[in-house]
Amino acid sequence: MAATDFAVEIRNLRSTLETISAVSDPTALRAKIADLSEKASQPDLWDDPDAAQKITSALSASQAELDRVQNLRGRIDDLETLVEMATEDGGDADTLAEAEAELRTIAKDLGELEVRTLLSGEYDIREAVVTIRAGAGGVDAADFAEMLMRMYLRWAERHGYPTSVLDTSYAEEAGLKSATFEVKVPYAFGNLSVEAGTHRLVRISPYDNQGRRQTSFAAVEVIPLIEQTDSIEIPESEIKVDVFRSSGPGGQSVNTTDSAVRMTHIPTGIVVSMQNEKSQIQNRAAALRVLQSRLLLQRQAEESAAKKAMAGDIKASWGDQMRSYVLHPYQMVKDLRTEYEVGNTSAVFDGDIDGFMEAGIRWRMAQQAEPEAS
Repeated sequence: MAATDFAVEIRNLRSTLETISAVSDPTALRAKIADLSEKASQPDLWDDPDAAQKITSALSASQAELDRVQNLRGRIDDLETLVEMATEDGGDADTLAEAEAELRTIAKDLGELEVRTLLSGEYDIREAVVTIRAGAGGVDAADFAEMLMRMYLRWAERHGYPTSVLDTSYAEEAGLKSATFEVKVPYAFGNLSVEAGTHRLVRISPYDNQGRRQTSFAAVEVIPLIEQTDSIEIPESEIKVDVFRSSGPGGQSVNTTDSAVRMTHIPTGIVVSMQNEKSQIQNRAAALRVLQSRLLLQRQAEESAAKKAMAGDIKASWGDQMRSYVLHPYQMVKDLRTEYEVGNTSAVFDGDIDGFMEAGIRWRMAQQAEPEAS
């Protein structure tokens, strides 16, 4: 790459970074960090563990966001210096190659940071509750549901995001009928919301003694975690609560008492089950929180549908099947909305799914912009 090309590329990098900075607002971030740091230093912080967790998570996320912007600014400055050094004496091929590699890395990191600026939906900043359910495909579908759960938990682990499993319902032979877990970090909902939909797995079934190819399905639901400021109040008369004995792994205290809770919202028929806490009170509180979150998302969907009806027919459907994971006769994971695909299926199932999320967020933004442009 010629030096003149570097000049153009570096100018483009700086322009992109300034756009990101204008949205993220480093001055406001510093003020927010100072306020959260003061709250985090209070001696009675952990008297309320839930509130303490929110404060420390918000502080960590805000500091990381500010650090990313500042770090990229410094890296662009260093890249410019590296290019100057390489071209001083007619061009140092090794140094120029190093500069090219760093240019590509910075562009990739800027792209990932730019995606954060696209998360401007009403609930994008929220923590997320993810539910995975096995669909058609028998035991393979249950196994697929467990594979997806591990994939998302590994994704969270890669980023250092805390998670909490709220409920697991095990299938008889293998895998999961369903599972629900929280991802406790700001913008978890914004990132994970593009994962909602029907996922398809194609492989040679390890449960078929004839070694035939099997297609199975699993559904992923993502909802924003309810907050105390949200006005979702559910009258007691609209809730039916059943208690039962927990099943599956969990230890004696979980499996020998009626601590599990099944909560049904009578008007809508929404059912939430919780069994991973040790006490019925804890499971009841967790179930109510998830039920409120689902009702909040339902209300948002109804409001959005009303707006779409007023605006006319808008082509923005996610469809029933949004991603295929093919393990036979070839190896490929492909998102059917964005056309983004990866050949390393093992890496995907091990949590390397940021590329799919980034493509999904950009696709969603483009879909939302189409009606405004027409």
